[in-house]
Amino acid sequence: MKKLFLLSVVLVLLSFTGAGFAADTVPTDIQQPGTQPQEVSNLESPNKCDNCHGGFDPNVEPNYNWRGSMMAQAGRDPIFWATMAIAEQDFDGSGDLCIRCHSTAGWISGRSTPTDGSGLNNNIDADGVECDFCHTSTNPDNSEHLGVMFEPFIANDSGDPCFTDIYGAEICPDPDNVQGYYGSGMSSLWGDSDKLGPYLEAAARHKMMQSKFHRDVDFCGTCHDVSNPAVGDLAHNSGTQPTADPVISDGTPGGPVDGKAAFNNVPYKYGVVERTFSEYKASLVPQTLVSAYTDLPPELQAGAFKAAYDAAMYDPDNINPNKPDYEDGAERYFSCQTCHMPPRNGKGCNKPNAPQRTDVPQHDMTGGNYWMGDAILYLDSIGKLRLGDRLNDIQITAIQDGKMRAMETLNEAASLSVSGDTVKVVNLTGHKLISGYPEGRRMWLNIKWYNANGDLVHEDGAYGPIGVTVPNPAGGPDVVEVESILDLSGSNTKIYEVHPAITKEWAQTLIAVNADHYGPIPLGYNRYTGADEGTIGELASGNLGPYQKTFHFVLNNHVADDNRIPPYGMIYEEARKRNVLPVPANQYGGTPGGTYDYWDEVNLSPPDGAVSATIDLLYQPTSWEYIQFLYLGSNGSIPFLAEEGINMLDAWLNNGMAAPYTMASTVWPACDPEPEGPPGDATCSDSIDNDCDGLTDTAEDPDCQVQMQCSDYQNKKDCNADPSCKWDNKQNMCVNR
Repeated sequence: MKKLFLLSVVLVLLSFTGAGFAADTVPTDIQQPGTQPQEVSNLESPNKCDNCHGGFDPNVEPNYNWRGSMMAQAGRDPIFWATMAIAEQDFDGSGDLCIRCHSTAGWISGRSTPTDGSGLNNNIDADGVECDFCHTSTNPDNSEHLGVMFEPFIANDSGDPCFTDIYGAEICPDPDNVQGYYGSGMSSLWGDSDKLGPYLEAAARHKMMQSKFHRDVDFCGTCHDVSNPAVGDLAHNSGTQPTADPVISDGTPGGPVDGKAAFNNVPYKYGVVERTFSEYKASLVPQTLVSAYTDLPPELQAGAFKAAYDAAMYDPDNINPNKPDYEDGAERYFSCQTCHMPPRNGKGCNKPNAPQRTDVPQHDMTGGNYWMGDAILYLDSIGKLRLGDRLNDIQITAIQDGKMRAMETLNEAASLSVSGDTVKVVNLTGHKLISGYPEGRRMWLNIKWYNANGDLVHEDGAYGPIGVTVPNPAGGPDVVEVESILDLSGSNTKIYEVHPAITKEWAQTLIAVNADHYGPIPLGYNRYTGADEGTIGELASGNLGPYQKTFHFVLNNHVADDNRIPPYGMIYEEARKRNVLPVPANQYGGTPGGTYDYWDEVNLSPPDGAVSATIDLLYQPTSWEYIQFLYLGSNGSIPFLAEEGINMLDAWLNNGMAAPYTMASTVWPACDPEPEGPPGDATCSDSIDNDCDGLTDTAEDPDCQVQMQCSDYQNKKDCNADPSCKWDNKQNMCVNR
C-alpha cells in the first residue's frame, strides 16, 4: 500500500513538471487563501480614478505619484517576466504566484491562467498593483469590514489547528485574537462598489467607507512578505530557518488545499522568499509613535526617521493641532505608510469642495529601485515590453520622477561614521538594510585608499569591468564588457546580501519525483565563463555538500547566509518565529531573549602608505550574476516567455548595467567638523571631506565656492547639504532656514 501511495504522489507531481506549456489550472500546491479570481467584480482602471485624483498637483495628488512607482510598473517589470520564465520551467503553474501580486487586475479577473501570463490583457492588466486593489482591501482578520472569502480560502488563523513549538509548548490560535494572513497577495477584497480609505469624511463622488486598516501597520504586509506555498508544503523543512516552529502541512503533491501549508499556517512560518514586512514587525519600529521621535537613539534621529517626522510636523498654516499625529487625532506610528506614503499638505482630489489637509498620503510607495524605470522605458522604446507598452508622456515623466524619489529614499536609508580604524554603518530604515526581493540585490563598502600625494594605492570593494564580454542583443556596441564587483570574496570586501539555497534533501526529493526534469537543471553559472556550477542532480548525489546557493526562487528552501543589518530593536524571538534571523543568528549581538544591533562596525585595513581614504556605501538592485542567470537559465521551453531572459539582458546592458548608487559617504581618518577654506584654499583640493559634509569635490562642495543662494539649488539633496538652507516640500523649492 505504501508503494502505491508513493507512486500516486509521483504521478501527480510529474503532471506539474512537463515542459513546453504553462498550466491551465493552478495546482493546489500554488493556491493560497484570500479572495479568489472572479469572486468580486473586476477592478476599475486607474484611468477612471485619474478623473478626480490626478492632473491637479503632481507633488501631492495620488495618481501621478502612483504612476511613477514600482507598484504601478509591477506588470511591466522585466525582472518579473524573466524570473517567471525560470519559475514556470522549474515548477509548472508557479507563475500564478507571481501574477497574483504583479497584475492584481488580471489575477482577480481570472486571467492568470495559463500561468505563463499569456492570458493577461495588454491594455487592462498592465498597471500592476492598482488603485482599486488597495482601496477595496479589507483586514483579513475580519476585525472591521468583511471581505469576500469562502471556505477553505479563509486568510486568517481562526480555523488553524494547534501545534507544538520548538520549546515543546502547545500553541493554539486564540479565537478572540484572530491573526490575519498578511503576505503573498492573500488579500480579502470588499465585494461592493465602495472605495475604502482612511478618512471618515471626504468630498467623494463615489461610494466610500472609512477603513482603519489603511493606516494599520499590517496593511502593507498583504504583499511584502512573500512565501512559497509549494516549498512550504512539499520540502522536508518547509522552506524555513532551522530554529523555526513546526509547519502544519500534509506534504502531498497535488492534494486538497485544506491540507496545504498555506491554509494552516500564517505565511511567515513557511517558504521564505522575502520578508520585508516580518523584518519590520520583528523590530520596535511598528511600536514607536512618531511623536516619540526625540526618544529614539540620537543616531536614529536622521535619515528616513527624520524625513518621516519632518513630513508629519510640516504644517505652515497650523491646520493640524494634533501633529505629528493625524488630523483626526489618530496616533501616527512609524508605519510603512508613514515612511513610504509621507503626509503632504494639499488636497486628495481636484474637486472645489475637497478639504485641504496636512496628512494627504503621497502615493509615492518608493523603495530603492532607481534603475528599473530606465529599463522599462528602454524596452518600451524598442517595442519589447511584455505588458503595457506604448507609455504616454505623463507615464514617462512620472517614472522619471519616481527614479529621483528612489534615489532620495536611498540617501535616507543609512549613515556612515569613522572612529579610529572602524567604520560604522547605521540602518536608518524600518526593516533590514537592505531589504526586498533578494535575488541580485546587494549593498557594499567601497574604500579608496590614498597616499600623501593623493595617489590611489588600493581599493576595497572595487566595481568595474571583470574581463567578460557578451553580445549586445540590441542598440549600442555589438559587444559589451560586463561590470560587477571585482573581488566578491576578498578578505576586505564587505557585501551585505542574502543567499537563498536548495538543500541536498530537497534535491533528492525532486530527483525522486522526476530525475529527467530536475536532474540536469543548473544551479548557477560561472560569472566569467558561463559554465554551469553544478546541477540539482549533482546536489542530490551529495557531490556539492549539504546545500547550494541558487537563484531558483521557486525551488529555494534554505537561507544559506544573511548578513543584512537588522532594524532598530529587532527582537530575537520574534525574528525567530518569523524566519528573519540573520544567518548565522549570532551576528549583530544576537542572542536568544535579546535584541539585535541596528548597526554594523567594520574594521578597516589601511594598506601600507595610505594616509587617507574615502568610504562609500554602494547599492545595486540587479547584479550581473543575476542577469546572467536569467539569460542563461531560460531554456525556451515556455514559448510565451522564451525571450524574456534576452530582453532583460538587453535592458541591463543598455541602461548602465544597474550601476551602483552611493547611499552614504565618509572619510578616514575621521574628518574635523570645521569649515573648509575659501575658494583656492589647499583644503579644497586634497580629496578629503574636511568639514564632514560628505562632499570632497571642489566642483560640488559649496563650501569651496562662492556662496550660493538657497534658491539656486534644484534638488532636495543639494539644498539640505547647505546648513543655511532647507527644502520646502509645499513650495517644492529650496528656502532659507
